[in-house]
Amino acid sequence: MESLSNMTSTFPSFLLTGISGLESAHAWISIPFCFLYAIAISGNSMILFVIITQQSLHEPMYYFLSMLSATDLGLTVSTMSTTLAILWFDARKISLDSCIIQMFFLHGFTFMESGVLVAMAFDRYVAICNPLRYTTILTNSRIIQLGLAMSIRSTVLIVPLLLLLKPLSFCKTNVLSHSYCYHPDVIKLACSDIRANSICGLIDLILTTGVDTPCILVSYVLIIRSVISIASPEERHKAFSTCVSHIGAVAIFYIPMISLSLVHRYGHAAPKVLHSMMANIYLLLPPVLNPIIYSVKTKQIRRAIVSLFHKK
Repeated sequence: MESLSNMTSTFPSFLLTGISGLESAHAWISIPFCFLYAIAISGNSMILFVIITQQSLHEPMYYFLSMLSATDLGLTVSTMSTTLAILWFDARKISLDSCIIQMFFLHGFTFMESGVLVAMAFDRYVAICNPLRYTTILTNSRIIQLGLAMSIRSTVLIVPLLLLLKPLSFCKTNVLSHSYCYHPDVIKLACSDIRANSICGLIDLILTTGVDTPCILVSYVLIIRSVISIASPEERHKAFSTCVSHIGAVAIFYIPMISLSLVHRYGHAAPKVLHSMMANIYLLLPPVLNPIIYSVKTKQIRRAIVSLFHKK
């Protein structure tokens, strides 16, 4: 029995959880999930396609939007396989190595999306507060550098966090709370010292959300101050309208993320179904709503999509 226990600790596996309390209805629940995944994949792929193929959209604002769509696609694909496997086949078992790979993409794309939203806030700040220097500040080479910086930041932050999972022993119950591997959820199951993991996770949180959120807020304070100084109400409205889509993207990314963190930290008495729903909303809402928001609120994107269908 001791050798079996050691083997379990050395080669741990986990059981993912679908929608707690509604396991008998998983087949029916999979229908809206498939619908939402289809919207996320087709919507973000469409945004990427029109930005790549339409010469008129080769501008900084749309380059950043294409990065947002790419990260949303990455988030969707990184969790779709395990979620649908549970809902369709009740395939809940996942090894630690597979869990780490999924967390690399899940948390990596999350960190990247946070960085992209900061870059988009900076883009709106330059466009409104310093429009004459817009093209000289946000050159193609600078946009590429920003994209590389966001990718490097995500990798540098996520790799140590995941490497610290390998030495841990998992000898408690191995049932995870969600249909995918989520770092705070995984380390709660460890029976060895997790202080290093917690400190590393806190550092990552400070260097992503803790830095990105104030940067976005400062950008909008400067934007609002600049727009208020504009005399014409029409021009004020036009300036603010260019920010509506980005504000929506920021809200649907940060609100579910903060809500899930609060549920994990303080919602121990909350029903398990709430944990499950919050976890799925956190990852499904941004990829589903972002392409809809930008298609509806951005005239150039809407025209490009309409013209694409007209040609077909």
